Amino acid sequence: MTISSMVLSRDSQEISVLECILGGLQIGVEVETEPAQAWSKLSRSKIDALIVDCDLQGSRGLLRDLQTANFKNSVPLIIVGGSSQTLRPENISTPFVFQKPISVEQAVHTLSAARNIIMDGRLRYHRQRLDIKVLIKLGRRSHGDAYLLNLSQGGIGIRLSQDLPIARSLSVSFSLPGKKRSFSASGEVAWVKPRHSAGIRFTGLSSRSRRDLQIWLEQQYFLH
Repeated sequence: MTISSMVLSRDSQEISVLECILGGLQIGVEVETEPAQAWSKLSRSKIDALIVDCDLQGSRGLLRDLQTANFKNSVPLIIVGGSSQTLRPENISTPFVFQKPISVEQAVHTLSAARNIIMDGRLRYHRQRLDIKVLIKLGRRSHGDAYLLNLSQGGIGIRLSQDLPIARSLSVSFSLPGKKRSFSASGEVAWVKPRHSAGIRFTGLSSRSRRDLQIWLEQQYFLH
């Protein structure tokens, strides 16, 4: 799976810079030069990021229309040309604005921030299937044999040799495939089902563990 973007512009230099940056961020790029054509494609398909050159005639009207239409674009991005009087069209709401001529450093920073928001949204509901052993500890005691069924940003699904008490605090540790360092977190039992399966919600993750998990899940996401 990939992140998709649409660039609405006729500025060849601008397009070249954006294609290079977006490609480096693993974001697919589709270029449109006509607002009407861009609108037509947006109405038919899901675009994660819309990047608009507001110096292009008709682009501001398209952005205003997008504010009232039922489109699910994650982050509309606005590029404002040097001839523009304001940094953003009236009544257009977006946290991502940068100005022409494009500063590569600013564009990388802005587009990276947008990409992070897109990925956070996708990974929030993504569960990676796994079948690896996980160590469950209640206090200082290990709790039987347990295997990881799936992994998300917020917790894990497991199967066990014996049931866990609901809402019980515990700790988990396991090795992510391809990672040398063991992953560990504190958690609590969120749910239990017959045949010794349970869900554990993470309640304590170090910043390093959280970052390692984010990167690993993102890598697995793009492999599928």
